[in-house]
Amino acid sequence: MLLAGCATPPPAATSTPSSSTSASNFLACMVSDEGGFDDKSFNETSYKGLKDAESQLGIQIRELQSQTIADYAANVQKMVEAKCNIIVTVGFALGDATAASAKANPDIDYAIVDYSYEAPEANVKGLTFNTAEPSFLAGYLAASLSKTGTVGTYGGAPYPTVTIFMDGYAQGVAHYNKQKGTSVKVVGWDRASKTGSFIPGNQFSDVAGGKQLASNLVAQGADIILPVAGPASEGGLQVAAESNGNVASLWVDSDGVLSMPKYASVIPSSVGKGMDAAVLEAIKESKDNTFTNEAYIGTLANGGAYLAPFHEWDSKVSDQTKSEIEQMKKDIEAGTLKVES
Repeated sequence: MLLAGCATPPPAATSTPSSSTSASNFLACMVSDEGGFDDKSFNETSYKGLKDAESQLGIQIRELQSQTIADYAANVQKMVEAKCNIIVTVGFALGDATAASAKANPDIDYAIVDYSYEAPEANVKGLTFNTAEPSFLAGYLAASLSKTGTVGTYGGAPYPTVTIFMDGYAQGVAHYNKQKGTSVKVVGWDRASKTGSFIPGNQFSDVAGGKQLASNLVAQGADIILPVAGPASEGGLQVAAESNGNVASLWVDSDGVLSMPKYASVIPSSVGKGMDAAVLEAIKESKDNTFTNEAYIGTLANGGAYLAPFHEWDSKVSDQTKSEIEQMKKDIEAGTLKVES
């Protein structure tokens, strides 16, 4: 973590506001994980929150894109040296680097996407998302669409922010079985043993590795896949696209039909997180001097976690399933249907 990184420096335009006449001297900064800001997933959605803050709050921004895990601590330190007012880090893997920097720099605010601390420093806010809730709905949907009676999932790494999706997905399938008297099987994740399919080396950028895992799931009979692997989730989309209509792949973090439109025909739905809104709000609180270390938790109820529209799959999802998913959403929000992770 102490190794100097070879991060991609921010373009000159990103270190100055879009309107210099209206901009304040407030500087908001962001460090990505190794997936990068064009991952069509959580880095990119978080970065949108930074850009929204630039345009809506009239502030200056700066970003650094990490290339490897070794970049994280060095990139955060570069933002300290740039005299950022708030540093937003993106991804569970930056948890330790963010905490260490926050402790050493109490006058700077920090927010981290997909991480929370049991005893956070006063200047650190975790931005977290209860994605088990919409993943439950996605699991129910997958079970309803499966023709083989087997659905699958794989992750980029066994991080809690990954396995929370897999937990919810498996529970949604189990709920479908209970309601319908079926026996749809989940491969790629076992909730009891907490073991499953993950990319070797925890490489979220390894699309080929994701494709291999997706192929392994299909070989076990899965015809609906939930990849939870950032950019490597595209491997699941590739397998679905090459299946001649026999396999479909869900997406996570963003609405995959919008972020990966060339795969729209194989994406029944997505499990999304409102990371852009959470990042924007954290930056606004810092600028307004109302920042606290109270963690943000995105849920179905507050819109911070959601099941995306069915788009091109709308006609393939029965009216009964749509009605059942809508009722389950209401029950989860009310607390009468429990989703655990």
